[in-house]
Amino acid sequence: QAVPKEEQHSVDLIEKNCVYGNIRHEVNVYVKVFTNSPFLVCMDLAHSQEEVIDPKYLWIGPDGKNLEGQMYANLRETGKLMVMGFKESMSGAYTCTLSHKIIETTTQEEREMFEVYKFMVYAYREADHAYQVFVRFATKECNLAANGQFFEELKKILNNIISDLTCHIIEPACKCHSVKTPKQVLLHELFVSFQVNPFAPGWEEVCHQVPYDCEDVTNIRVQEARDRIGEFYSKQTYALKHEFQTVPTIHYVDNSFSVTHIDSCRPGFGKNDITHKSCASCCVVCDPGSYSPNNDVTCQICARPRVKKYGARSC
Repeated sequence: QAVPKEEQHSVDLIEKNCVYGNIRHEVNVYVKVFTNSPFLVCMDLAHSQEEVIDPKYLWIGPDGKNLEGQMYANLRETGKLMVMGFKESMSGAYTCTLSHKIIETTTQEEREMFEVYKFMVYAYREADHAYQVFVRFATKECNLAANGQFFEELKKILNNIISDLTCHIIEPACKCHSVKTPKQVLLHELFVSFQVNPFAPGWEEVCHQVPYDCEDVTNIRVQEARDRIGEFYSKQTYALKHEFQTVPTIHYVDNSFSVTHIDSCRPGFGKNDITHKSCASCCVVCDPGSYSPNNDVTCQICARPRVKKYGARSC
């Protein structure tokens, strides 16, 4: 949850889970879908350290309605607001007007003061992770019939290793290339690539058991799948060195296993490290006038923006 840098340190000392207003600019706050927001405090840090006489607070939600008495709004008499069970549609501007009195010490004259604080509150999700894997195998020659059979077997083995995690291998590809080494030897190698993906059939059922933190569970599963596949390849190295009298025709090229991390966002969410600096790795709800129909990481701009809501999946 974002608090401007200069205030960060002192805020930590006062109270965890509170975000203070700022008269000079709106404050961005990021709330994970289905969780409760931190307390939004209808004051800036300086005010909160002083005595305030006859404070009154008026909170208005993104729909322009008073938040008093709304089921999802936990409003305290001290002017703090917590938004409960946050959904995409709750994103937007939360504005609070603080009115209080200033009493002149000499004349005891009372003056009414007003301050307005604006919080931009955005729903976010964790990104879904997948892993792109590259690996190489040495072979005798490129037009060997066994190359294709080997690749089919490899896919089966890898899927078996990770199937209990409801993860699977997608976009598998295998190409044979001849490689000239620095030692002037010509080798033939299979360049294999595939993606370790956490959405194998049945993944939704696993999610229904934990509806709120589905991404977290999914990400833990796919990371475990990646680790198992990494382990499978390191065992190949060991086997080649210690277990085979003669090296098999097609065998793993030592240290050729490499992994790149790929993020995706759920429909209606995207990443934007410019507008959402303090939540750059999050999938933040798409702004009104933009949408995301698929698992891309960016929200697209609508040509004719009729969409007035957050988290649109189409224009």
